[in-house]
Amino acid sequence: MSIIGIIWVILFKYFPMWGTLTAFKRYNLYKGFWASEWVGFKYFQQFFTDIYFTRLMRNTFLLGLYNIIWGFPIPIIFALLLNEVKDGPFKRISQTISYLPHFISTVVIVALMMQLLSSDGVINKLFEFLGMQKINFFMEPKFFRTLYISSGIWQSVGWNSIIYLASIAGIDPQLYDAANIDGANGLHKIIHITLPGISNTIVVLLILNIGSFLSIGFEKVYLMQNPAIYETSDIISTYVYRRGIIEANFGYATAIGLLNSVVSFILLVISNSLSKKCFDKGLY
Repeated sequence: MSIIGIIWVILFKYFPMWGTLTAFKRYNLYKGFWASEWVGFKYFQQFFTDIYFTRLMRNTFLLGLYNIIWGFPIPIIFALLLNEVKDGPFKRISQTISYLPHFISTVVIVALMMQLLSSDGVINKLFEFLGMQKINFFMEPKFFRTLYISSGIWQSVGWNSIIYLASIAGIDPQLYDAANIDGANGLHKIIHITLPGISNTIVVLLILNIGSFLSIGFEKVYLMQNPAIYETSDIISTYVYRRGIIEANFGYATAIGLLNSVVSFILLVISNSLSKKCFDKGLY
């Protein structure tokens, strides 16, 4: 059975990697891959001198940074709080409710946000009722990052907490019994038993999150985006879509994607090395 898995990985993960050579060619659909002109590192140089380069890197970097600062620790905190709740209907209902947003389509979530936050949405109706000025949240660049990060946390906090809850379940119960005998309160047990017990899981997931730092999801940004808020919403993946798919500049788009992958790999290696030096824990 393992042979089937190996074949699948080779066919769908490794074999398509030859397509990265498109980054070094002026790809033409009519000429085909091999007959297209070889341009070397032209597209990489073009991207570094692109007028949108600074904006793209800034927006992608900030979204990735905010996602780690806010999106990474909240599932850990939620798992710790949920672990303190005694088994019963309340705990099961809380878990179920927190998991549900994960199964809602990104399209549906953005549509709900638009219904709530549009100029004629529920929030602005409330503002109008209170005598406040309406705010068109999806036309104001300053609101984009907050909306993106907060909606992402709401959608993923429950689902992302599962792995931490599973890790907590693997901690020896005798440690908690000994702490109770010593008179430790709930906070002391979290700090001295629970957090050290799941530290390996936290470190590994943090490294993986840093490795995917620049790989911001395309779908949600694209659905929330409009030309009025490009200043804060335009990221690498949406720019690649416009240049690669809409403008059919496949070589340029592939070069940007390849550069993004290389930077992500470097971040992964650096974060893993720092983790091993500081905490003696890492992916490998």
